[in-house]
Amino acid sequence: MQKLDAITLSVLQAALQQVCDEMDLTFSRAAFSPVIAEANDRSDGIYSAVDGSLIAQGSQGLPVFVGVMQYSTKTVIEMIADGRCLPPEPGDIYIVNDPYLGGTHLMDVRFAMPVYRDGKIFCWLSNTGHWPDIGGSVPGGFSASATAVEQEGLRLPPVKLFKKGVLDPEIYAIICSNIRVADQRIGDIRAQAAALLIGQDRLNGISDRYGDETVVEAIAELRRRAAEQMRANIAAIPDGIYRSQAFVDSDGVVNEPLTIALAVEKKGDTLRFDFSGSSKPCAGPMNSVLATTLSSVYLAMRHIFPDVPISAGAFEPLIVKRPEGTFLDAKYPRPVSGCAAEVSQRIAEAVFAAMVQALPDRVTAAPAGSSGNFALGGNDPLRGRDYVMYQISGGGYGGNADHDGLTNGCSTIGISKSPPVEIMEQAFPVLYRHYALREGSGGAGKHRGGFGLAYEVEILRGDARASFVMDHGRFGPQGALGGKDGAVNTVTVFRDGEAHVPPHLSKEQDIALKAGDRVRVGTPGGGGYGNPWQRDPELVARDIALGYYTPAEAGEKFGVALSANGLAIDRAATEKKRAG
Repeated sequence: MQKLDAITLSVLQAALQQVCDEMDLTFSRAAFSPVIAEANDRSDGIYSAVDGSLIAQGSQGLPVFVGVMQYSTKTVIEMIADGRCLPPEPGDIYIVNDPYLGGTHLMDVRFAMPVYRDGKIFCWLSNTGHWPDIGGSVPGGFSASATAVEQEGLRLPPVKLFKKGVLDPEIYAIICSNIRVADQRIGDIRAQAAALLIGQDRLNGISDRYGDETVVEAIAELRRRAAEQMRANIAAIPDGIYRSQAFVDSDGVVNEPLTIALAVEKKGDTLRFDFSGSSKPCAGPMNSVLATTLSSVYLAMRHIFPDVPISAGAFEPLIVKRPEGTFLDAKYPRPVSGCAAEVSQRIAEAVFAAMVQALPDRVTAAPAGSSGNFALGGNDPLRGRDYVMYQISGGGYGGNADHDGLTNGCSTIGISKSPPVEIMEQAFPVLYRHYALREGSGGAGKHRGGFGLAYEVEILRGDARASFVMDHGRFGPQGALGGKDGAVNTVTVFRDGEAHVPPHLSKEQDIALKAGDRVRVGTPGGGGYGNPWQRDPELVARDIALGYYTPAEAGEKFGVALSANGLAIDRAATEKKRAG
């Protein structure tokens, strides 16, 4: 077989990427749930028929799934091989959400479908969508004080939801009998399946045009090049061991911090990640399953080296020692509802904090690092039906060597964005009384962190139950190289005119609410980068003019003094203040 020419390889790389992107768009456009249709909490990809390794993933999908879905697909393949799953036929689609089988939390439901060419499996297409409810003790699945996975919802091993293209009514009935607002899930299920079918059609078109052998050769070459490119990036890092720590506020049950202790050893063209000094498995839902822990490392390195194409080859030089005996390697029946949305971001934060020492010009200070999971379930008496609302929120990004952090950016783990308040108010009996920038929340630095979000939502009618699984309520996102930490996450519930702050700060479940009660949230700002007193005074003046800081705050945080009329920088006074 002749070696692929560069043009054909480039065309096929773009074509495979386009297949995944089109699956992403199909999924979002057809889904019923705002968390998928508006917030884009989903992902699609192409995986090897041999071992489930990643071939391509949609650019509009959540990065945290970049590693996770290849492990869940691998599990499906292995369980078929040893007889624990029924063997596939054309048109079959497996459903799985078991966290311990290469997953995340139970709400992330994965579909996997084999694609056949000439009677043989050519590859697998898989996707993940966040279902707004999967049963369990609280609406939305985010049980802040769960002590076993059964309390978090329905756990599904790989089973055929579609058989030869037809939805299995028995499996579907089992699912619907164990989740809330079950009548609304059919829209998400059909959308998730449609995305895979679109992918199959587009992939067949590529193979028909270029031939199966050429496509297989291109996939192998793209994987080889991704590994080579990642190794070249790593080789430029100075050899050594880089250590860091990150902290989870609490596990939701025991009100004490959990430690993520990381040592990154760079040697030659590989990086070795060792989390063995981290806290032991915890009682509450902030445990992380292995697939999520691995994926968190991968996505952090993707943030640092975004030029490396997405492929299993990019992960080959990243060697993660299994963190056995820690809360980053959860085993059944440990609860895990916080692993994908929160613990994963603390893992990434630990990677950033270690790597900024080695690559100060490339790595940022810590981002907000919380998805702001807020679930609300209740009954709408006006419409005569139950509902489950799921709110995710953005936060500030960390400053870096070149500029300030992004304000109200997506979470570290994905592109998920807050659904528009108009959509939420239309779908659920709530009113957003306030939705704005959280001024001053970014950590001070030569380049300050971006600002978080502040919002307040009121229950308009009926009774409801609220649950929160967030983080960074005790410790703000870390500053880097002398920068200050970003502001912490805040949650306040107003019931009968009285303010209630959760004992675990940003974690609590089953808070009873009624019409007129309100929930107020302030998401974290990003960490600052560099010494705050080295910040350009003109940038500080601009921030004051925009209302981000008061003159007093600017003087305290950045050592900047204004003129008597408060309209200009008093440079002499500023230099004296900074020198003193």
